[in-house]
Amino acid sequence: MFTGIIEDLGVVESLEREGTNLHLTVKSRIASELKIDQSVSHNGVCLTVVEQDETSYTVTAIKETLDKTNLNTLAQGDMVNLERGLKLGDRLDGHMVQGHVDQVGICTEIKTEQGSWIYSFEYDASIGNVTIEKGSVTVNGVSLTVVNSKVNGFSVAIIPYTYEHTNFKTFGVGTVVNLEFDVIGKYVSRLHSNLLR
Repeated sequence: MFTGIIEDLGVVESLEREGTNLHLTVKSRIASELKIDQSVSHNGVCLTVVEQDETSYTVTAIKETLDKTNLNTLAQGDMVNLERGLKLGDRLDGHMVQGHVDQVGICTEIKTEQGSWIYSFEYDASIGNVTIEKGSVTVNGVSLTVVNSKVNGFSVAIIPYTYEHTNFKTFGVGTVVNLEFDVIGKYVSRLHSNLLR
């Protein structure tokens, strides 16, 4: 379980293919604090640490994960949003995030406001995911509030701190992002659709 509050911006050191798996080595200031078998969110994807040293660590993504997320598009030198699992008793500053990406979306517009940015995203609505105005959504692991909800898209407002401390600053129109929709909303949507059957 995560909160969507990014702890560090890691840098991809290396990518190694082994069959259909991808071993991802990330340089991060939190590397020395990690342990083998610990969960870390990478652009919103929960992955397990399999190797670790003072400056970097390695995780493995399987084919299922690569097929459903943007991890397959990473290259050496790319920045990755990182968050360690939630500690019981800590404040929940973002929202409840599972680290299980529902689908990818595409950045369709970036508007510069006076001191902030508005990012718009589209996604395939046929899968059944939805957003609501002022509801929560996770984009590349970042907990955000929806400011413009549509059937197949939404917008979010990004403050300077978030812009500087996440990989939002690397986004352009066409950037593929990982989306995790609000877990409570997903359960309510499923229950509602079951009642209509």
